[in-house]
Amino acid sequence: MTSSPVQIHQFDSRDPAAIQDFLSATYDPKLRIHSRNGYRLTHRRVSTGPFAIATTSQTGHLEIDTNTLGGLVIGRTRSARVDRSSAGSAHRFGPGEVFLVTRPEEPCTVRWHPGEVELCVLDLSVLAQVATTAPARRPGRIEFTELSAASAVLARQWRSTTSFVRDVVLNCPTAGAQSLVIGNAARMLAAAALAVFPNTAFTEPTAADRNDATTATLRRAITFLEEHADRDVSAADIASAAGVSLRAVQLAFRRHLGTTPMAYLRRVRLARAHHDLVRADPRQETVSAIASRWGFASHSRFTARYRASYGVPPRKTLNT
Repeated sequence: MTSSPVQIHQFDSRDPAAIQDFLSATYDPKLRIHSRNGYRLTHRRVSTGPFAIATTSQTGHLEIDTNTLGGLVIGRTRSARVDRSSAGSAHRFGPGEVFLVTRPEEPCTVRWHPGEVELCVLDLSVLAQVATTAPARRPGRIEFTELSAASAVLARQWRSTTSFVRDVVLNCPTAGAQSLVIGNAARMLAAAALAVFPNTAFTEPTAADRNDATTATLRRAITFLEEHADRDVSAADIASAAGVSLRAVQLAFRRHLGTTPMAYLRRVRLARAHHDLVRADPRQETVSAIASRWGFASHSRFTARYRASYGVPPRKTLNT
């Protein structure tokens, strides 16, 4: 339930040896560059631990053997063309398309032609936190059945999610709040990936799940949330604390409260933020800092939620 601090790495070079060393160290020791004279690579990568987002452009041709790439890698071409081949199948992705660069345990070769791409590298453990496969009380293996987004609408959803994470979440103003904000962002990206790309993660509740979705389960989960609202908590953590499957704890919240575990946690954190705003000295505290402390990265979204719950903007509470 912890996250690494945000680290920003920038690289810009025309030196083939330096480029090879950088890409090999960052992504894949077996990565190979095929380029002509004057080759240039620019790269900006924001790493957090559970995920990383990189924007990179190059003027030559890269060939990448992805056997050793870690995590789930999702690509978005901006101006480049990307060819991907694996086990006799081949796919080509052009500007604007969103696609899976890698699938878990599937070796492939990626050829990246001149231009710019955006990459999101997501730790597989985060997918397990979000996925709701739990017939035997633990997540099963997640398989992605298609490389492309299920629809153009879902592809836009992925682009908007990564833009939000990059532009808002990773600019968290309070270092102490990074764990909550980054954890929320990682699960946001994982949920988007599972929604955008067809996969085997989501199943219906089993009979055991329905039997476990009791008020006792709900009480255990709520107690855990009240005690750990200031920490980076996932749905899997809540289920573990309640002693049931992910599906069971989700069903308990939906059946008895008409909400989800994570929505309930946001409600608890909003109440804690309200408490801090009431007690804070406006000369020493800001709305953004308090919101970030409780995992709300977007000031506008926090303000809208706060006004809906308390009838006034948070700034008015702080200054009263």
